[in-house]
Amino acid sequence: MPRQSITLSEPNHSWIVEKLESKEFKSNSEVVNDALRKIRELEQIKVEAIRAALIEGEESGVSDRTPDDIMEAVIKRKQNNGSL
Repeated sequence: MPRQSITLSEPNHSWIVEKLESKEFKSNSEVVNDALRKIRELEQIKVEAIRAALIEGEESGVSDRTPDDIMEAVIKRKQNNGSL
């Protein structure tokens, strides 16, 4: 397996130490590899969600709403779910 040296911020170093002390992982490499695997999984989930949204949009056909109507609906939805 390829080896690589990395520099960690203090909070990340402390987090790795906590994981090792909890016996959840046996080595620094296991902690880092698990974290990277989870990031890759999340990225894949995002890509699949975007792909599904694009397909849904294409299949829905042409909208009769104006760009301003769409923007207003997006803003309202984000305000309602607390993401804006």
